[in-house]
Amino acid sequence: MIRQFSPFRRSSWGPSLLVGVVLALAMVGVRHAGYFERSELIAYDWVATSGAHSSPPESRIVLIGITEHDIQAIGEWPIPDVLLAESLSRLLTYQPRAIGIDIHRGFPVGVGEEKLRSTLLRHPNMVMAMKHGGNGQVPVPPPAFLQGTEQVGFNDLLVDRDGVVRRGLLFLDDGQTVVYSLPLRLALLFLKKEGITPRPDTIHPEYLRLGLATLAPLESNTGGYANVDARGYQILLRLNAPSTMIPSYPLSALLNDQIDPEAIKDRVVLVGVTAESVPDVFHVPSSLLNTGPEPVEYGVQIHAHIVRQLLASALDGLSPIHSAGEQSEAWWILLWSTLGSACGVLSTSLWRFALFTSTGLIGLLCIVLIAFLQGWWIPLIPPGLAWVASAALVTGYMVSQEKKHRSLLMNLFSRHVSSDVAEAVWQRRHEFWHEGRPRSQELVATVLFSDLQGFSGVSEKLTPQALMEWLNRHMEMMATLVMKHGGVVDDYFGDGLKADFGVPVPRHGEAEIRRDAMNAIMCAIEVEAELRCLNETWQEQKLPESTIRIGICTGPVVAGSLGSAHRLKYTTIGDTVNIASRLESLKMDSQESAASPCRILIAESTWRYVKEEFDTVRLGEVTLKGKQEPITVFRVTGKVSSNQPGSSAPSSHKAAASASHWTAF
Repeated sequence: MIRQFSPFRRSSWGPSLLVGVVLALAMVGVRHAGYFERSELIAYDWVATSGAHSSPPESRIVLIGITEHDIQAIGEWPIPDVLLAESLSRLLTYQPRAIGIDIHRGFPVGVGEEKLRSTLLRHPNMVMAMKHGGNGQVPVPPPAFLQGTEQVGFNDLLVDRDGVVRRGLLFLDDGQTVVYSLPLRLALLFLKKEGITPRPDTIHPEYLRLGLATLAPLESNTGGYANVDARGYQILLRLNAPSTMIPSYPLSALLNDQIDPEAIKDRVVLVGVTAESVPDVFHVPSSLLNTGPEPVEYGVQIHAHIVRQLLASALDGLSPIHSAGEQSEAWWILLWSTLGSACGVLSTSLWRFALFTSTGLIGLLCIVLIAFLQGWWIPLIPPGLAWVASAALVTGYMVSQEKKHRSLLMNLFSRHVSSDVAEAVWQRRHEFWHEGRPRSQELVATVLFSDLQGFSGVSEKLTPQALMEWLNRHMEMMATLVMKHGGVVDDYFGDGLKADFGVPVPRHGEAEIRRDAMNAIMCAIEVEAELRCLNETWQEQKLPESTIRIGICTGPVVAGSLGSAHRLKYTTIGDTVNIASRLESLKMDSQESAASPCRILIAESTWRYVKEEFDTVRLGEVTLKGKQEPITVFRVTGKVSSNQPGSSAPSSHKAAASASHWTAF
């Protein structure tokens, strides 16, 4: 069964979506101001490290690390030029494709400068590191003999505001001089043998293209960044492979010929410090589940990762990390904010809200992760917050409004119907609720009127206080029985009561209409039984006894609310109501039966539904006040006895009184 939306929920779509739009604009503004940068960078770290342990071992790069044991064995730091030259000469015998020296040599160290100079100048596949400096850092020049050659690359690393390295700087261009980074120099040396050289992208000539990939430069508001310093040609790094994936050997292993030559041949080799006593460590992205210390890597290891990424992009088609642009990201946030608003409209309870929002967040996480694997960094935190915030606001508004409407609805019905009927009314409110009040609708119902006979005489015998208590006892008994049989107490008027069976939820089919008619008559029969007991009590208390007249009619009515928004009354009107009222007040000229304290008269329209279940007496045709056509009236005398022979036959075959003995008021 498809759940229908209440009119209130249908009318709430417009305002709810407006809430989503406003929240999205707020999120975009807050994001542009940089307040989400830290949280978005943490999300980036989580996504970037999600596949860390699935990365294959690197086969193009090797590290030669100068460890703490190496420094202790050498006995000094920095290592002298003669030892550095000897180490490079040993490496050359293994025939690497490119060698990067991540060690500064702005001035000679010890003896051996000439040997180092000769080694470097004779082998152009060696690149020496320098420090470009800037932003408060002191530059460190390369060896003077390499100044202005292609054997120099800067080893500066970009550190974000939270102290984590996520960006790589490939080159700097001040309009006159282009300075390459150490990783880019090494990657170009490796790719040169593959016939790959840097060239402009065909679509965006200002972008660098290497082999199979175009490396789009990072901008100041790329991804989760907000007004970051994007000078130079920067790219986002995929630091998702642990350093153990890159083969590494200590310097002592190289000097003692303990390395298999095949492990170095035709590879990129980086030589750098990996000793704890040398301050060359940097924080790198970590998983959200990381409970240990912040992960750090040595500078030479990060340079190796950058070379690895450049080679994988050029040779394997590894997609660089892109962003969709500020405008597309704003639309992305708007989408999730409006979806959150829709979630709020659909959330009819707290558990639905929790289910919808958690499912949406999981879906958002999956989309962001899949997009990252395809090379796209799309926002996670702003759309996630917009999704939850808009859903929470709209859900809270919907719940408060529905609580208000439920209170109004229950004020109309709860005190006059059973709790089951009241709940059914609320669950099916969409069938008859309109603009904050019950809508008028045509339906088939059974209407019951009751009135105390001889009330004027009773009022003369009792004090006002006693009379009120005596009357309330009657009304409480009547209302209780009406609600017990699924009816709605429509109205109290003096010593009378009106009840409706079959409202406010429309009935469908003859079986449901028949059930309402039978419930009304069973209610009247139980009134008679209760009244006998009540009269016995009053007789003992020397209070006036009472008799009740009841009129019942089944037929079409118009049900709806009367009154203002501050005071509503749910009621029924129509010819069926008039007939039931006239039947209650119908008076017989001859003496009525004194054996029963309750007279129950029903119209023929009701009798057709209940004739198999109740004993009735046909009283004949009666012309009621205000009606031109006479109607046939029956009096109910009780239920059909189950042990009576032929009880299934209509009981109206009993002797009928002459209609001329009855008059309508």
